[in-house]
Amino acid sequence: MPIQILPDPLIDQIAAGEVIERPASVAKELIENALDAGARQISIDVERGGIGLLRVRDDGVGLESSELPLALARHATSKIASLDDLERVMTLGFRGEALPSIASVSRLRIASRTSAARSGAEIEASDGQVDRPRPAAHPVGTTVEIRDLFHKIPARRKFLRAEATEFQHVLRTIARLALSRFDVAFTLTHNRREQFALPVAESRLEMETRVARLVGADFISNSLHIEHEHQGLRLAGWIGMPSQARAQADRQYLFVNGRMVRDRLLVNAARLGYQDVMYGARHPAWLLYLTLDPVQVDVNAHPQKLELRFRDGRGVHDFVFRTLERALATTRAAARDIPPAPAAGLVGGAAEYAPGMLRLGEPPHSGYSVSGSTGDARPVREGPSGSTEAPLGYAVAQLHGIYIVAQTTDGIALVDMHAAHERILYERLKTAVDSGHGARQPLLVPAVIDCTTADAELAMQHQHELAAAGIVVDRVGPGTLAIREVPIVLAGQDVGAVLRDALADLGQHGATHRIVERQNELLANIACRSAVRAHRMLSIDEMNSLLRDMERTERSGQCSHGRPTWTHVTLAELDRLFMRGR
Repeated sequence: MPIQILPDPLIDQIAAGEVIERPASVAKELIENALDAGARQISIDVERGGIGLLRVRDDGVGLESSELPLALARHATSKIASLDDLERVMTLGFRGEALPSIASVSRLRIASRTSAARSGAEIEASDGQVDRPRPAAHPVGTTVEIRDLFHKIPARRKFLRAEATEFQHVLRTIARLALSRFDVAFTLTHNRREQFALPVAESRLEMETRVARLVGADFISNSLHIEHEHQGLRLAGWIGMPSQARAQADRQYLFVNGRMVRDRLLVNAARLGYQDVMYGARHPAWLLYLTLDPVQVDVNAHPQKLELRFRDGRGVHDFVFRTLERALATTRAAARDIPPAPAAGLVGGAAEYAPGMLRLGEPPHSGYSVSGSTGDARPVREGPSGSTEAPLGYAVAQLHGIYIVAQTTDGIALVDMHAAHERILYERLKTAVDSGHGARQPLLVPAVIDCTTADAELAMQHQHELAAAGIVVDRVGPGTLAIREVPIVLAGQDVGAVLRDALADLGQHGATHRIVERQNELLANIACRSAVRAHRMLSIDEMNSLLRDMERTERSGQCSHGRPTWTHVTLAELDRLFMRGR
């Protein structure tokens, strides 16, 4: 065919195909418009999963009668006017494509009024045909009503799922938007039945109440609240405890300048923060809010604005990674404000072992503690409430040769002695390696690897960074690299595979932690093989020494493979179990 200009209805439907995938996509666009309009109260009414009706009402600034036709015109927007505005976008929408795209595949009605207008106005559109605006009674704010989505496009309609499934997508989308703005109240109904009514959340307690309602009470009760700011970057939110990791990545929420995203660079950085405490192929849970100068991020890199492009992607990646890594390092057993692993979440029960014997010992004398590897007793200073400096308490028994039973000030602690000792040894090994400042071992015969020309150039660009991580590499051909020195811990390992993985990370994220990951993996295996084994009978002094080491060791809440090392049961829980006082 000869080159020709496409008709406007076809242009609108092509645009709709980019941003309007299902009713949830419509809900996202309409609610984001309401938020950009300064709404403090948003109500969403859904029928038949959003296929029959999706209505969004807000109390924002509203639209003038003369603006209603412009709202349905392509590339008409009040949010940007110049390239400078585009580089500093803080609104959720800015392209002016959402409403005309939605109107091209549905029956649409907009009713609105501004605070300066004496009366409201409304406009209707069906399948891209726009009527003239007419007067209508309406409070200050805007109502957008979408009916019969894709009713004249059967090819698109047949790709929609059952109404219940579509509503679940709508529900998840609205929940994410409600998590992005605690200063806005949200109400949702489906088939005239209220699903939730979320008031404005100003205090941290009110925010956590909303999070518990939308994400889950178990998440908020087993998470750490974080706030960290550095060089114009700020990260806040909640990160789930490693023991609460899930089989799916369905509890990972990321927001950048108030915009919900699914950015691969940020997800990779957050997962790296968990690398030392995560069990197997489990997925951690998090709810994170990243704030930075809008000039430093391009929000126009994805049709649905779900992925971003950072001006300093490497700096952002390292900031998120380091923030989570440091926060999770505080999960030592001594931090009693950190929720321990719940008893139901323990992995590797005693059923795998033959029954052992219960060793009972005399509880330590009041006012004394056993510390260090020598088992020497020393006086303990008590706080005003009578609590001691031993959060894990004092050992009273060894159960089945596997668990240490300790008495604490407010209950009992159960410790997996192998897992706990493994973490202690692992952290000591890492400290010993780090104190060597990246000690390297020259290879008698350099390891030569073949790669693409692009990877070879990438290796030369990051040659100094690779050397700092312990791998000294030279280019000996257009697509050939020679590894001349490696970290001592990786001597004798397949460093070629490690280098290839590192180059893949450098190409995608501008940073790599593969070398350290491989090094830590080997140290974890050494720690696992060296840790005290099940059925080894420990003395009371040895058990107490292990408890004190746990209290001093970072990340002692999990072993080097991410499994929990201890749990705590309070006296109140024991009283409820045995119905005491009833």
